[in-house]
Amino acid sequence: MRRYRSILASILALVMVCLVSCGSPQAAKPPAYSPTQLQIVQQYEGNVLKLRDRMDELEQFIVNRDWVNVGTFIHGPLGDLRRDMGYVSRNLSGKAQKTASQTAKDLFVHFETIDAAADAGNYSLAVQNYAQAIKDFDAFLSLIPKG
Repeated sequence: MRRYRSILASILALVMVCLVSCGSPQAAKPPAYSPTQLQIVQQYEGNVLKLRDRMDELEQFIVNRDWVNVGTFIHGPLGDLRRDMGYVSRNLSGKAQKTASQTAKDLFVHFETIDAAADAGNYSLAVQNYAQAIKDFDAFLSLIPKG
């Protein structure tokens, strides 16, 4: 009987070892962005946000039909926006990168149309494209990772 107890104890010990070694904690997901990518995104995000905050100025120029300042604003303060959005887009991952690039392209199509509308003095076209530009701008900003 004593012999069976030691065999039974050995079998139970073996089963316990197998159970403990087979059970593992959940594998941690690797971070989506490297620290370098996050640093670049955060650096240029500040510039993009500043320009988003200044979009009200463009709206006022359009509302006042101040076509000279519409063109000046698009080519002046918004001139570096394409570069900054490009840096942000290139440092996003996967689907977000593709979506951000397309959204940025759409935004600049709206800026170009606003500029052309300003040259032609076409108020309704400028207002329509301004509204679309704001939507695209906000969509782009929603793709930027937080933290």
